Amino acid sequence: MPEFQALHFKAPDGLALYARRYDPPSPSGKAPVVCLHGLTRNSKDFEDVAPAIAAQGRMVIVPDVRGRGRSARDPNPGNYNPGVYAGDLAALRAHLDLGSFIAIGTSMGGLISMAFNAANPGALAGLVLNDIGPVIEEAGLERIRSYVGGGGPFATWTDAIAAVQANNSDAFPGVTDAGFWLAFARRQCVQGEDGLIRFDYDPAIATALRDNPGQPAPDLWPLFEALEKLPVLVVRGALSDILSAGTVEAMHARNAGLKDVTVPGVGHAPMLTEPEALDALTGFLESVD
Repeated sequence: MPEFQALHFKAPDGLALYARRYDPPSPSGKAPVVCLHGLTRNSKDFEDVAPAIAAQGRMVIVPDVRGRGRSARDPNPGNYNPGVYAGDLAALRAHLDLGSFIAIGTSMGGLISMAFNAANPGALAGLVLNDIGPVIEEAGLERIRSYVGGGGPFATWTDAIAAVQANNSDAFPGVTDAGFWLAFARRQCVQGEDGLIRFDYDPAIATALRDNPGQPAPDLWPLFEALEKLPVLVVRGALSDILSAGTVEAMHARNAGLKDVTVPGVGHAPMLTEPEALDALTGFLESVD
């Protein structure tokens, strides 16, 4: 499987950002793929999916969104929002001279992709929305608010695993495999020079979620409707508390060409390595040049 190269670039405001670049062993000439992670995650989330896509002939870029992973923390927490993230994505595109590309966005990554598309018409060749849509269920937001920005540091990986499992057990009910949760924790956490283990994001990302409790969510339907000419695949966890089946039906009503797949037994959000998700993703990518 292809290995990645470390990529360093600057945001429009000068913040230092990082991405993984997977070059295909045999380039196909097809559009590259940019994978965008969720709120508390980082580029390690795609360490299985990205090389598999690259092995099929596409360059794959996986950034750490500002404030996560190896990208710099922003001194202004107000910049932790999809509009700024979309600007960072535009800077990455310009840095690599990507042309049009396919975006795969998990949760927050899907919101970034929709915001980017609205600001940069024609830049996307296709979009995969992983467990996110124009309506975000309040129950899921409340669950996320309950843990973002808290927890840690941890003295041992056993402690970190317990915290990660507590935060994500609703998404993967019944999963007791120790190897699964260890891999999950090593993707979400990082061990510092002091030996302590911390979540690999700036706790200040929680600010936007907590500053305006009870405020109505912004209307995201215009961002979704701007995708009408693009190939779009929606992946939904059957147990998701963020993206409802009803919202997916409403998305179909506004985009006749929309494709979707439901991953059984999984909540928010599928890893994209589940057989149902991977098959749908592979077929979707084969259909987009």
